[in-house]
Amino acid sequence: MRVKRYVVNALPEALPMIRSELGKDAVILNTKEVRIGGFMGMFRKKKMEVIAAIESGAAAPAAASEPKKAAADVQRVVHAIQESKRQAATAVLEPPLPAAPVQAPPAVPVAPPSLANNRINEDLLEEIRFIKQSLKQLSMHKPEDARPLVIQALYGRLIQQEVEPELIDRLIDSMNGKLADRQEEPNAAAVWTIARELLIEWLAPYSNHSINESARIVHFVGPTGVGKTTTIAKLAAGQSIKYGRQVGLITSDTYRIAAVDQLRTYANILNVPMEVVFSPMDLPKAFKQLEDRELIYMDTAGRNFRNELHVSEVNSLLQSNDQSETVLVLSLTGKTKDMMAVADNFVKYGVRKVLFTKLDETSVYGSILNLALQYELQPVFIASGQTVPDDIGPFDAERYIDALLGAPADE
Repeated sequence: MRVKRYVVNALPEALPMIRSELGKDAVILNTKEVRIGGFMGMFRKKKMEVIAAIESGAAAPAAASEPKKAAADVQRVVHAIQESKRQAATAVLEPPLPAAPVQAPPAVPVAPPSLANNRINEDLLEEIRFIKQSLKQLSMHKPEDARPLVIQALYGRLIQQEVEPELIDRLIDSMNGKLADRQEEPNAAAVWTIARELLIEWLAPYSNHSINESARIVHFVGPTGVGKTTTIAKLAAGQSIKYGRQVGLITSDTYRIAAVDQLRTYANILNVPMEVVFSPMDLPKAFKQLEDRELIYMDTAGRNFRNELHVSEVNSLLQSNDQSETVLVLSLTGKTKDMMAVADNFVKYGVRKVLFTKLDETSVYGSILNLALQYELQPVFIASGQTVPDDIGPFDAERYIDALLGAPADE
């Protein structure tokens, strides 16, 4: 990649320079105001620094002399016409001498004016297209400090919450449309209210979902350490104690002996049966042992589910003849990029519901919005704390957005 820096009085001054030196495929990476010159830090002049670049393999720009050559051709044509007119006028005013007859001026081999003008018009149109493209690129990379302060504050809050930048830009674009009709400058409370309304509207298709009541078997999948076992205990306790349903447990998490012991402890406390399976071949026997149960929760081993092979292995355990559903369990303390990589692999197998844990261990909630809008995952439960069965509840979009946005910037 070729990168070049230009210092000019204003952006439009840099555009033809960029096009001439880097070509029409060049992109503007950054612009900022700088001060140069002066004496001992005083009387410095304001300039605009423009950073532009082009891929190394891109076509070289057309020779800069071509537009000038076209203009020179036109000038020569005009000059020839004027000279012809001048000589013709002289011939009329002064009678010709017999010994020296006036001869017609030699023909000048020039291109027809229309062709030269067309060439210039094409160059001008190309220049205009380049300027429009550059302005569009610049608007896409608009620096944060060019936005109103209240929008900057909202942008900063969402970046802090690890919301994907493209979602933030989309939100601000939608807000600008709503704010354009206002006569007065909006305050933070108004901006936050509009942002809240838009985000709730965006989340509406993914809200108010739960585990299907007709599902007899519910599989829980997710990376190691996200709290699947404790979450299953909370849900099993709620179904058993609060609703009186006959619940059974299955675990295939034999990679960690402690995980089997932990779930067995919960099973004993709740007085519900539990089965351990080591491979897909053990599943029919486990289901047979639990055939009198109304609802079966199945725990799976936590693996590195950024690896699609591990996802495929776990998916082989999720087959059953009964009505079933799979829930992806993710911890809000995890990195957003890692969660998105895991989600991307499970979505390929039709997983659409997600349960988030460890709400009490973080103050950053943007990953929920990212996964819902970018992977169409439906948050069904939010868990916080270790208390069984209390520290879990259905996902509430309005409460979530309130936590995501926080208080308006001026409060």
